Amino acid sequence: MKNDVRSRRDIYGLSQGELARELGVSRQTINSIETGKYVPSLPLAIALARFFDTTVEEMFDADH
Repeated sequence: MKNDVRSRRDIYGLSQGELARELGVSRQTINSIETGKYVPSLPLAIALARFFDTTVEEMFDADH
């Protein structure tokens, strides 16, 4: 699933580790989401969207 987590994280000037700490997950989880190797659970997708002040639909593209 294509997503724009990395670009949003870069805009906020955060490392993967910093974002992971904010969300209570591992840096590896953030890396796996950004590279498309892991599709986050609904609660984590919602937490990401809320953190970046956007919607899940804006962050994740299920068609890719």
